[in-house]
Amino acid sequence: MSTEGQAGVDELMNRFSDMQGRATARSVFGEPLKVDGRTIIPVAQVRAAFGVGMGRGSTPKAEGTGTGEGGGGGGGITVRPIAIVEIDGQETKVKPIPDVTRLALAGMALVAWNVFWITYTIRRAVKRKQ
Repeated sequence: MSTEGQAGVDELMNRFSDMQGRATARSVFGEPLKVDGRTIIPVAQVRAAFGVGMGRGSTPKAEGTGTGEGGGGGGGITVRPIAIVEIDGQETKVKPIPDVTRLALAGMALVAWNVFWITYTIRRAVKRKQ
């Protein structure tokens, strides 16, 4: 591998290490906030995914001389709020934050399922009458 290619891979691996180092409990549980005698702690879901690929090759001597190199990588982190922990003098409450997008998609899937079965039932009834 060329020194330029190796430097790129090293830089990519350093960035992955930095991102992994940042995915800690502090990423999931935010800084506590004091509001009206209560302590509020935000809670989030953190997901991280990374991937690296490398390649190297040469053509057979019958086809001529040649070499090949390749490499690449990528990754990502998603953070989604899921709840708030509320602590006052006597009790602790966990208040979930609903994922509106997920609820909307579930509702659309339910409607589509119902439309499918209603249409199917009507078509079967019409075929039986004929």
